[in-house]
Amino acid sequence: MTASLVPPAGPQRLLALAQLSNSVGDGAFYVTSALYFTRVVGLAPARVGLGLTLAWAAGSLAGVPLGRLADRRGPRGAAVLLALATGLSVAAFLVVRGFLPFVAAACAYACSQSGLAAARQALLAGLVRPAERTRLLAYLQSTLNAGLAAGAGLGGLALQSGTRTAYLGVFALDAASFLLCGAVLLRVPAVRGRPPAAPPAGEHGCGQGRERARPAVVRDRPYIALTLLNTVLLLRMPLLSLGLPLWITQRTGAADWLVSVLFVLNTGAVTLFQVRVARGIGSPGSATRAVRRSGWVMLAACAVFALSAGVPAPVAAGALVAGAVLQAAAEMGQSAGAWQLSFDLAPADRVGEYQGFFGTGVTVARTLGPLVLTSLLVEWGTPGWLLLGGATLAASYAMGPVARRAAGRDGRPTPRPAARPCAT
Repeated sequence: MTASLVPPAGPQRLLALAQLSNSVGDGAFYVTSALYFTRVVGLAPARVGLGLTLAWAAGSLAGVPLGRLADRRGPRGAAVLLALATGLSVAAFLVVRGFLPFVAAACAYACSQSGLAAARQALLAGLVRPAERTRLLAYLQSTLNAGLAAGAGLGGLALQSGTRTAYLGVFALDAASFLLCGAVLLRVPAVRGRPPAAPPAGEHGCGQGRERARPAVVRDRPYIALTLLNTVLLLRMPLLSLGLPLWITQRTGAADWLVSVLFVLNTGAVTLFQVRVARGIGSPGSATRAVRRSGWVMLAACAVFALSAGVPAPVAAGALVAGAVLQAAAEMGQSAGAWQLSFDLAPADRVGEYQGFFGTGVTVARTLGPLVLTSLLVEWGTPGWLLLGGATLAASYAMGPVARRAAGRDGRPTPRPAARPCAT
């Protein structure tokens, strides 16, 4: 089992170690941040929510230009600098005491995180053969979940203490974890940047310069559609942290502590089985099949979750555990398929830019997911669960046609349209 959780020695293992180093700090940050901002910084909960929404909105806009910068200047250097920037932005939370400084620090944190994710993906693409990328990403996802679980345990100790010093210690740990991440990334082999290719003779001037100045991904409609569909699938992200806790406490007779059981179950399942689920996914065809299967599994999970309402507590608990198992399986299949498609359908010289755009789905899901899930699950109940499952299934099936449109019949990216001549 240990061998299946550790990637091969060399750059792949270093990337996993970098992932582990900062995910431990992030796990502690996630479970304590809301109470830190309200109890230590002294902000009202509504202001915390507004500030984080503004921050992740800024982060979603920053991913593409920072990913583009990583493509041109070299992803390793960009990743190291963005890891340091993330650590410094977390450290800034230690001294902020008002709303505007909090928003500024949160925006710096979200932008740095978005750029770091894009730069890491570009670095991975430059170091690992295409056929091995999804498998490595599965290792990294397992590492991420293991680190988050360990960090959440440390954060729980801080919550148990409840002191200002304990909260400050958690944020200092998270800041240090990103500095360690940057140090580990420095040991990874460098990948040369790829400056934009010069236009063919006779195509200088006119609108060509403006076209090249715009990110290519914003003109790639199939890839935009792929990102939007993946965003729908990612609406499940706040399920464990918000949707299910509210469902359990307001719609079922199950014990409140079951919330933590479901979180541990999901984290453990992804840690142990994500690599195994990703095996056999190495092309757009296998990726779209995996996403379609995950859509059916997620629909089944939603139906089982809905059955936990209005039944005796033991029956509700059994249904919730069964639903959580199905949800974890759907999450692993969907993640592996989406990773493969996001790389296969991006130009080789613009991986950072394209991954920066694809990563906006995460920030949008984090922003809209809480509103969508509370409306569907808490207010609508069983019909809301079925609508969520149906939307997931529809998005998973739509991935196939979009992927085929984004790739030629031989699997190569569809050529860009020829430039139009300048008007005279």
